Amino acid sequence: MRLITAHKILIGSATLFFVFFAFWEWQNYSQSGEAWAAARSGLYLLVAVAFGVYFKNLRRLYKLK
Repeated sequence: MRLITAHKILIGSATLFFVFFAFWEWQNYSQSGEAWAAARSGLYLLVAVAFGVYFKNLRRLYKLK
């Protein structure tokens, strides 16, 4: 396995984790009404989008074949 393959697997799984965690925190906000839960949900979703953009541009960033 090449190092870039392992990197793609890790970035992809981190993206899915943060999407899941964002929805989990949103559900927590829906049940409790806690403002910090909504803020955490937004932050985790933002991190997931950032990882997704990074994953999509990985080939261009490292000039891979």
